[in-house]
Amino acid sequence: MRRRLIQSTLAVVLVVIAVFGVSLVIVETRTISNSAQERVESEAVRLASIVDSRLFVAQQVDAEVLRKQVTQDRYYAVIRIPGEEPIEVGSKPSGDVITATAPGEEGETVTVQEPRSSVTREVGRTLLIIGLVALLAVVAAVLLAVRQANRLASPLTDLAETAERLGSGDPRPRHKRYGVPELDRVADVLDGSAERIARMLTAERRLAADASHQLRTPLTALSMRLEEITLTDDPDTVKDEATIALTQVERLTDVVERLLTNSRDPRTGSAVTFDLDEVIQQQLAEWRPAYRSAGRAIVSSGKRHLEAVGTPGAVAQVLAALIENSLMHGGGTVALRTRVTGNQAVIEVTDEGPGVPADLGARIFERAISGRNSTGIGLAVARDLAEADGGRLEMLQTKPPVFALFLSRTPVGKSRGGADEPMIR
Repeated sequence: MRRRLIQSTLAVVLVVIAVFGVSLVIVETRTISNSAQERVESEAVRLASIVDSRLFVAQQVDAEVLRKQVTQDRYYAVIRIPGEEPIEVGSKPSGDVITATAPGEEGETVTVQEPRSSVTREVGRTLLIIGLVALLAVVAAVLLAVRQANRLASPLTDLAETAERLGSGDPRPRHKRYGVPELDRVADVLDGSAERIARMLTAERRLAADASHQLRTPLTALSMRLEEITLTDDPDTVKDEATIALTQVERLTDVVERLLTNSRDPRTGSAVTFDLDEVIQQQLAEWRPAYRSAGRAIVSSGKRHLEAVGTPGAVAQVLAALIENSLMHGGGTVALRTRVTGNQAVIEVTDEGPGVPADLGARIFERAISGRNSTGIGLAVARDLAEADGGRLEMLQTKPPVFALFLSRTPVGKSRGGADEPMIR
C-alpha cells in the first residue's frame, strides 16, 4: 500500500510538472526571444539618434566616437551614411544573429546585431531554474507521499494486528487513535468488539466456575445418601435415604435450570414466598451426616414459621455454602439462628472456630479469596445468589464468625407465627 500511494502521488506530481513545466518553458523562451529582439531594436534607435544629433551639428561621425556608445560591447553595429563608407562598431558575430535596423533623419541607417547564443544562454539558465524547481517539487512530493503513506499504512497494520489478537483470544482493547476519522471509526468498532468479547469470556468463565461450585454441593450430598443406602439393609432406612436422594436430584435439577436461566438473562428471577423452616430443616438433614462424621454438630434456633420472599433453591445454595464453609474452615458446633429485623428475615450461621483472619475480613466475599486450599468462590457465589433475589449476605462478626443472610419478609398479617422456639439438634 505504501508503494502504491507513493507511486500515485509521484505520478500526479510528474503530470502536473509536465503540463505546466512545458507551458512555462515555451512561454519563457518566447519572452526571452522577444525581449532580446526589443533590446536590439532599442539599441538601433538609440544609435540612430546619436548619429542624427552629430550630423545635425556637423560633427564628425566615426568608429572611434561610436564605439563608446555601443552598450557593453555586446552588439555589432553598422552605420551607413549617404556618400560615406559604412562604419562598423564591435565584433561581427558568427552564426545565427538577431538583427534590427533603424533609419535616421539625415538619411543614414543603423543596423545592430546580437548573437543569438546570448539568448540561448539566457534560455538555458531559465530552464535550469525551472528544472531545479521541478526537482524540488518532486522531492517534496515524495517526502509528503512517504509521510502520508506511513500515516495511513501504519494504522492499518495496527488495526490488522488488533483484529488478529481478537481472533487469537486476546480481547484487550488498545484505545489507540490515529487522527484519521475513518481509521478511528474502525478502531472504535474493534475496541467495542474487544470489550464485548472480554465481557462474554468473563461471563463464560464465571458461569463455569459458579456451575462447578454450585453443583458440587448437591452432588456431594447425593453421593452421601447413596453411600448410606449401600451401607444399610434396613428397607425403611433405604426408603428414607432414597427419598432424600430424590430430593437432592430435584435440587440438582433446579440448580442447573437456574444457572442456565441466569446465563441467558441474569435479571430473570423466580422469587416466591416460602417457609424458611423447610429450607433450614432440609439443610440440617443434608449436612448432619457430614458433621457427625467429623465429630461435630449442627443445630438451629430462633423464630419459627417465618416466611420470606426469594428462590428456595438459591437460599438453600447460600446456606449450603455457609455450612460447608464452617465445616471446612470452622470448628465446634455450627448454629443456624433465625430472627426478624424490620421487614426482613435474617438467618445467621456461626460456629466455634478461630474465625476469619483479619487480613481477609474485608475481602472475604471477593472471588479467588480463600484462607485455605479451596476455590475461593463459594462466598462470592453465595452473595451473588442472595442479591439476585433482592437479599444480601454479610459478615457481622469475624471472631467467632457470624454470617447473616437478609431476605425480604412477607407482611405480618400473612405470617404463620414467629415465636422463638428452642434449639433443634
